[in-house]
Amino acid sequence: MKYFRIYTDEAGESHFEDVDIELDESSGGSDLSTLYPATGVMFRRSPADQYLDWHPAPRRQFVITLSGEAEVEASDGEVRRIGPGTIMLAEDITGKGHITRGVGSTERVSIFIPLPD
Repeated sequence: MKYFRIYTDEAGESHFEDVDIELDESSGGSDLSTLYPATGVMFRRSPADQYLDWHPAPRRQFVITLSGEAEVEASDGEVRRIGPGTIMLAEDITGKGHITRGVGSTERVSIFIPLPD
């Protein structure tokens, strides 16, 4: 299992990094990760044609897309397409940030899970 993070380097530029989620066997035949501390959960519905110009993340948070699609562009020029099941850790809370653009004709529904500082 994986997620990707977007983070800011020392020059203020944002980049993506793929992260493996370590899973351990648990009872009932499931595999579990360690517990990630969180401060709450927010639900978001965005129009299919949403365009958010350059902006940093407002806080460290996981963003999990449930439906719809978007593209996220880092300031280094890399673009990642996100859709149902995509997990992104937004950590670019300083610097130039990123662009988010809706893709397709379906509104995007996502869950935001803010993390402690």
